[in-house]
Amino acid sequence: MSVPGKKNPSRAESLYLSLKDMAISFKFKPGERINEGEIARRLGASRTPLREALNRLVAEGFLQQKQDRGFFCRDLKPREMFELYQFRAILEVGAVRLACEQATEQEITDLALFLDETGPEEGNRNSEELVRLDEYFHEKIMALSRNMAMRGTLENINARIKYFRWVDMDSKRAETQHEHLVIVQALMARDADLAAHHMNLHIARRIDQITAAIKESYSRIYLIT
Repeated sequence: MSVPGKKNPSRAESLYLSLKDMAISFKFKPGERINEGEIARRLGASRTPLREALNRLVAEGFLQQKQDRGFFCRDLKPREMFELYQFRAILEVGAVRLACEQATEQEITDLALFLDETGPEEGNRNSEELVRLDEYFHEKIMALSRNMAMRGTLENINARIKYFRWVDMDSKRAETQHEHLVIVQALMARDADLAAHHMNLHIARRIDQITAAIKESYSRIYLIT
């Protein structure tokens, strides 16, 4: 079972997605001022749609705007990341409870099949591919909750923490898949309390773990960019 792709975006949406990817992956260094002229030339964009995309990314928390100074890459703040992980846990614990009530037997079986087909081992997958599979699992459970507002919020959080999940995912595939499996088993049993318990344990991160991930992220950002 493969992760479904997305439709081809419009030109304006493509520009926004390109900038978003650059922000997520810290192609701009933390705190760096965005050179709009250079970015416009690189992406073949005119100033107006570029400014619209940058403003959209500011509203979504991926960039910062400083009065009379322009746009800047977001900083890496341990407390902010910790709070996003906390918020994600609250959303997904609620979602898995709703999924226990709303999901069909076939939908849960399909989710178990997805885990079986993608396997507990990393194989030849890189960190980005592993995160994509992990996100698909969590977003699928969110979809099974039938709550579109929660789903949109989760997608925003996942994008804002994606870089840290790339770092955090290394060498943890087997552990992650086992935790996913016990969540699905609780879903199959329609045990909302047990599913919520396992989901909370799976997502919860201590502040020192996040701080360590941010330190590792800094080293990767300045090593490869």
